[in-house]
Amino acid sequence: MKKLYIETQGCQMNKSDSERIAGILSEYGYLLTEDEKEADLLIINTCSIRQLAADKAYSQLGVWGKRKKDRPNIKIGICGCVAQQNKEKIKARAPYVDLIFGTHNIYELPDLIKSVENNEKICSVTNKAVVKNQNDFKIIRKNSVNAWIPIIEGCNNFCTYCVVPFTRGRERSRNPQEIIEEAKNIINEGFREITLLGQNVDSYGKDLKDENINLANLLRQLNSLEGNFRIRFVTSYPSDITDNLINAVDECEKVCKYFHIPMQSGNSRILKEMNRHYTKEQYYEIVAKIRARFPMVTITSDFIAGFPSETEEEFEDTLKAIDELELDYSNTAAYSPREFTKAGKMTDVFISDEVKSKRLERLNAKNREVCLKSNEKCVGKVLSVLIEGVTQKNGKAVLNSRADNNKIVHFVSDKYKIGDFVKVKISKAQTWCLYGEPVE
Repeated sequence: MKKLYIETQGCQMNKSDSERIAGILSEYGYLLTEDEKEADLLIINTCSIRQLAADKAYSQLGVWGKRKKDRPNIKIGICGCVAQQNKEKIKARAPYVDLIFGTHNIYELPDLIKSVENNEKICSVTNKAVVKNQNDFKIIRKNSVNAWIPIIEGCNNFCTYCVVPFTRGRERSRNPQEIIEEAKNIINEGFREITLLGQNVDSYGKDLKDENINLANLLRQLNSLEGNFRIRFVTSYPSDITDNLINAVDECEKVCKYFHIPMQSGNSRILKEMNRHYTKEQYYEIVAKIRARFPMVTITSDFIAGFPSETEEEFEDTLKAIDELELDYSNTAAYSPREFTKAGKMTDVFISDEVKSKRLERLNAKNREVCLKSNEKCVGKVLSVLIEGVTQKNGKAVLNSRADNNKIVHFVSDKYKIGDFVKVKISKAQTWCLYGEPVE
């Protein structure tokens, strides 16, 4: 067996892609390894959402290129969003790379790897996805408890800061029966949690031109499957959260009461400049509707600090929104100009790196503040958790788990194992996690 090492950067969709890449290549004699130094084939699955992520990819290629001087027979590959966007730059900067394939070309790997093994330099990057039944290919899932299922890929929104439409293409939904079959396989393999993935997961089905195919109905179908498991979905676009979807989350006992809804800015003018298709007020209405239905719901978000032309007052609107919405946690980032995007061309109104950095610090401080407040509300409550891991501390087994509402919960017990669902009464809150005792 030849050995394969994959380094994955970026989002859950990239991680899911890497599991599928490992599965496909396993059919061609490649055994996945965690030690890159022993690998015969090295692949980096890249992210280009920010410049720092792209820079890390090129840096890793440089390290592998030096290794190839000592081991000329190893093969080096790059895929993901950087490969999709910058194939010519990769060829120029890293001529030692043997395989370049884009986000649309994963299912061409059986043919691509044969050519690479014949010592050909291969670049397969197309603007149209190679569509195949994903269930025809093996998947090597790294986690033994949680499984990802991509249900829709790409984006039609063209937010002015975002490269996703250029790297992942337009929205493409999978056939619901294909998704159901993959879910059945996951359940039969013993996985306890399924996460449905999409850049805009609640846009699922729009491109299939069948009004009965949507995320709400897909959740209902998955909920009806036999087995002891639960379901999540990410990432939601605010204005695509329908009453039907909220009703489905309420009806389906296996669907977690958790919504990840990126807001990006708490100011309506900036949202318009970002080409986000909602106002601050509309986002508030969506959150209020969800909180009214689910008392223990967790709502998380994303925010960008220092978007071009953002004033100090407009940035403070974001801090105020996080407080007023009582958001439970947010992913944060300083604005990073990306090639091909409209905002990347707004050079006359760029915010200085110093100002962006200071705003990000304040944004992170606010995030820590509200996260602790959110966790403190859980003290005294009993949460249903799924055990994801175990660590030894002072001779005791500390079980690391995740609640239905996505809170991280730690508790000590020798009665349970990874994959068990347990009721835990919360006794202590910290900024990023909760502590408790199992309810016997």
